[in-house]
Amino acid sequence: MGVHSSMVQSNQKISKKELFSYFSYGVGQCISFGLVGTFILYFYTDILGISAIAASTIFLIARAWDAIIDPLIGGVMDTLNSKHGKFRPYMLYTPFVIILVTVFCFLPLDLSPTGKIIYAGITYILWGMVYAVSDVPFWSMTSVMSQDKKERSKLVTFANLGIVVGMGIPTLLLNPIAEWVGKGNTEDSYTLTVIILMLISLPLMIIGFKNTKERVKHSGEKIKLIDVFKVVKTNKHLFVILATFLCSTFMNIATGLYVYFFKYNLGSASLMSIFGVISVFSGLGFLLLPFLISKFKKKHIFMSVALIDILIRLVFFFVGYENTMVVFIFLAIVTCLHSLTTPIISAMIVDTIEYSEWRTGRRCEAITFSGQTFTGKLSIAIAGGLTGVVLNAIGYLPGQAQSSQTLSGLFFCIVLIPALGSVLRLVCMSFYTFTEDKHEAIVEELNSRSMLKSKQQIL
Repeated sequence: MGVHSSMVQSNQKISKKELFSYFSYGVGQCISFGLVGTFILYFYTDILGISAIAASTIFLIARAWDAIIDPLIGGVMDTLNSKHGKFRPYMLYTPFVIILVTVFCFLPLDLSPTGKIIYAGITYILWGMVYAVSDVPFWSMTSVMSQDKKERSKLVTFANLGIVVGMGIPTLLLNPIAEWVGKGNTEDSYTLTVIILMLISLPLMIIGFKNTKERVKHSGEKIKLIDVFKVVKTNKHLFVILATFLCSTFMNIATGLYVYFFKYNLGSASLMSIFGVISVFSGLGFLLLPFLISKFKKKHIFMSVALIDILIRLVFFFVGYENTMVVFIFLAIVTCLHSLTTPIISAMIVDTIEYSEWRTGRRCEAITFSGQTFTGKLSIAIAGGLTGVVLNAIGYLPGQAQSSQTLSGLFFCIVLIPALGSVLRLVCMSFYTFTEDKHEAIVEELNSRSMLKSKQQIL
């Protein structure tokens, strides 16, 4: 077994300034993720003029590539260190590249139909690679800023709060800014709006780099490619969590359809801004999570939230969408419930790092979190691909009045497809057995190994 990676400072309390800075990086990074995850399909179909099926193909090819490249990115990161630390250097340089690639994704170039598809495919795949180089270190920081479970819980909570706020900002601001810049014509001002939003994200990410610290040090032992596969193979609990996380695909399908639902069912695409407010404030529930985790097992909290989500959505479906106010009340409830599950998953992923170290002697934080990054992007991509298929199946026609069948199909999809996702999440989580008690026992054993190793080195 390798040397356990803890040190005296690993349990140091995280200051409010550092928590806010870590939150800030998540906000800035996820402005890009929110733009691509929520609006890229609409941009492809209604502005660039790519068919929904072609867009779906791009999404799936990109994620097939990510399945190869993301774990390799994590493996490389686990072998390198610099004067700024193991993960922080990526948080310094990558934000500048994210801005450029995100803007490139939303350029409405005047190309041939085939040229548009090729350009969209190249820029979307490039965006996914660049985002991984930012996201893997961001999440890996939760394991090296502290080993104290309470401090980690705070970090995961603030990280996920940053994600919710960051993804909510484009939903909240894109249409108002586009209407203002384009003087009422949002489609002609999409690119400039994306540039404005990405320039907002840059200082937020730089703050995240500047004011965070890595405290949990490593033995400096080089990790070989074979170690990457060994870690992935032996971490069975990580697979269960990632399978549960992948079920977010069903919610992401609904998210991709909201802009169509608001525009055609409720009569105004600008209602996305109201949903943006809901998305941003849904993260406030995260502040209760450390308290809940201190009282209940994470698995039980997660399953309870998923069950409530199913029941609320069934009621929502039978109530219908005739009353816009009622629609937004239901959307606020289910959005808050879904948002609450994300930090629980992240906290569970952090716990599995010690499990990997216990089994293999390697912590490999970046490899572990590359799994989360890949699964998150895979979920978005599958959702984007299926959204295109769904739109085609319900008879959606871009820029035209929709049939009653299409409108009913849109409502069905945004309400009940996520309910199916919650059912599958309950099934997956029922196989998760790595409880808090088991995690604490493993941490104690790792500390004992570390102390024994230190004594042997002295002798």
